[in-house]
Amino acid sequence: MSKAVFPGTFDPPTYGHLNLIKRASLLFDSIDVLISVNPDKKTLFSEEERFNLLTELTKDFSNVTVHKWNGLVVDYCAKAGSKVLLRGIRNTVDFSYEFDLSLMNRSLDSEVETLFMPTEQKYFLIRSSSIKEVARLGGNISLMVPPAVEKALKEKYNIKI
Repeated sequence: MSKAVFPGTFDPPTYGHLNLIKRASLLFDSIDVLISVNPDKKTLFSEEERFNLLTELTKDFSNVTVHKWNGLVVDYCAKAGSKVLLRGIRNTVDFSYEFDLSLMNRSLDSEVETLFMPTEQKYFLIRSSSIKEVARLGGNISLMVPPAVEKALKEKYNIKI
């Protein structure tokens, strides 16, 4: 059985994230979407809010489950029985960062392989940080995030829906 782990902060989940999840769900028997919980990283949404959003957004994928984790991703992989870490990349900057991270993960657990999946072109410019900024200023984010995420962002920023 092939299983992949797709870790991330997902603050907030975007159409880019969902596109990768959808494509990976066609390649693997199961996908664990792993919300990385880092208490030192400031997030707009709590881990529970991100968990609930991703659970709702992935409910139609029978082979996708959402989990929270506050340790090393390779430790989660060992616990879950996965040998594949899935990472999305938009450009060479992402690749450079993710490549270095994959070497670190490999040194921590030589059994875990990192698979880089390029983002579809229409999602190249979607960044969670940019989405939050546009939403905070009242801009249109409907092409970047699903309606549930747009609604949650507007509520966070007290923008009339």
